[in-house]
Amino acid sequence: MYYRLRNNFRLSIITLLGASAVLGITPFAVYRFWQGNLPAGFADTGILLSICMAVVYAWRTGDTDRAGFVLALVAVGGGATVATLLGEVGLFWLFPSLITSFFLTSALIAVLVNFGALGFLLAEGTAFSSQEQMWSFVTTAIVVSCCAYVFALRNDSQRERLEHLATLDPLTGVKNRRSMDQELAAAVLASQRNGVSYALVVLDLDHFKRINDEFGHSVGDTVLVEFVDLLVTHIRKSDQLFRFGGEEFVLLMPGVDERGLDVVMNNLQHSLRRSLKSPGGQAVTASLGIALLQDGESAASWMARADDALYRAKASGRDCIIYADLSAVASG
Repeated sequence: MYYRLRNNFRLSIITLLGASAVLGITPFAVYRFWQGNLPAGFADTGILLSICMAVVYAWRTGDTDRAGFVLALVAVGGGATVATLLGEVGLFWLFPSLITSFFLTSALIAVLVNFGALGFLLAEGTAFSSQEQMWSFVTTAIVVSCCAYVFALRNDSQRERLEHLATLDPLTGVKNRRSMDQELAAAVLASQRNGVSYALVVLDLDHFKRINDEFGHSVGDTVLVEFVDLLVTHIRKSDQLFRFGGEEFVLLMPGVDERGLDVVMNNLQHSLRRSLKSPGGQAVTASLGIALLQDGESAASWMARADDALYRAKASGRDCIIYADLSAVASG
């Protein structure tokens, strides 16, 4: 529970709104019924129940986009309804709703919801005691919405940038291990649903420590970048490349068979020998372990088989390809 709240911003906002609704609206709903103001009491109760149902839906399904949109409608629409029933006192409820809507749904939708509520209040008119109060409220509500809109856009942009940076390896620019775990899990699910074949290739540069020791880590970093650039020219747009750690990389390839995969991997191996050189002029080679995803296999098992194939490639003299499902070694 704590993990989901910590890692899902919108779910945490939805949960906070639910808790605030229970603590904040419940006493007022009881007070309205006690006063005999049944319409306002039922309105408060309806808002409270709708918010609670949306929170439960978000937790059970993980669909925070739909739950957030519903909550924005309920919060802002409910605030406008209460304002028409209670007049000036009810208007105070609308300001936090106008701001909260930007945390619950996209900035554009929040603007439409907020302006729709203001348009309803203007058309209905009974919430205001005078023209001066009406236009003062509308003006301040527009200013609040505009400020929240700018903040929401900036917040979304920064969050997207941080999420993007969190999934990339800073040296090579390819996706990192965290992103790899997510994509492997998604590939397993896609294979189960649609029957798509997937291959997992683990690549490790041979004797890379020697390059670092002889020429320094900055030269080693340059070799890694050149290695990635060479890989990218030999894979399809649908393939995904990840840096697993150090000089080890992982390639996820959808929609491949053994024959086509063998041709691609051998071409890649020949290109590495021909094009990738250390500062001393020696060819930089790589060992490859390959595993095709099997029916009902987990991502962890799949990765373990590919990694074991790489280990056997290293033990067989390096600069070779081993398939997890075959005992043969392809030296190229």
